[in-house]
Amino acid sequence: MQPLDPHKLPVHLAVIMDGNGRWAQQRMLKRIVGHQRGAETVKMVVEQAWLLGINYLTLFAFSSENWSRPALEVRALMTLLKKYIRQETARMMRKNIRYNVIGNRSDLPGDVNETLDEAIRTTSLNTGMVLTLALSYGGRQELSRAAAQMARDAVSGKIAPEAITPDLFDTYLDTGGLPDPDFLIRTSGEMRISNFLLWQLAYTELYFTDINWPDFTINELHKALADFQSRERRFGKTSDQLTDRGTLSND
Repeated sequence: MQPLDPHKLPVHLAVIMDGNGRWAQQRMLKRIVGHQRGAETVKMVVEQAWLLGINYLTLFAFSSENWSRPALEVRALMTLLKKYIRQETARMMRKNIRYNVIGNRSDLPGDVNETLDEAIRTTSLNTGMVLTLALSYGGRQELSRAAAQMARDAVSGKIAPEAITPDLFDTYLDTGGLPDPDFLIRTSGEMRISNFLLWQLAYTELYFTDINWPDFTINELHKALADFQSRERRFGKTSDQLTDRGTLSND
């Protein structure tokens, strides 16, 4: 297992959990079996993030585009989601983890929203890691909702157009109150962000692995985090500026 520096871990880790269906198809199994195995990987990653002291973990669980999948698979995913939330809430309480949800929840079935509401209420006073589930989530959709609300507030006089800044816009997003992700992991070999956190990933370090989500192990997680720790995050500055050796430059 890769040795990790506890002082250089991401504050906010985001994950695109891809490859459940492919994992199942490669084994001649039903796709839902892959999702069930993927749920076990979720438990492991949540546990490891908590043990490592990562403050925020955001999981892309169901996208706005996933509604176009076969109805039977969507229903099975919603059932699996409810089961996971109900089973894991007690563990979230023991570990002081708080649930959070982003996305267009109006698209979710009523019983799913009831389960989510109960879990959010139950864990609302927890002060440890924030576990955010992106459900019926799309980055462009989120930006459209935020822009529409900001426009309504400008028309009503609640805000002045000249007062609009990136920091103010942040507060209109589903993720308002959360720091931007420092690190994004995507499994299954796809090298794109698939409409996930388009605004928030502006300076996020990206990591892609060919491993399907059900096969993503503790060792693979630590390997990814070790890769993150090897990177230099400059945010537009030079290396010399970061180490206080150089002088300001336009290069």
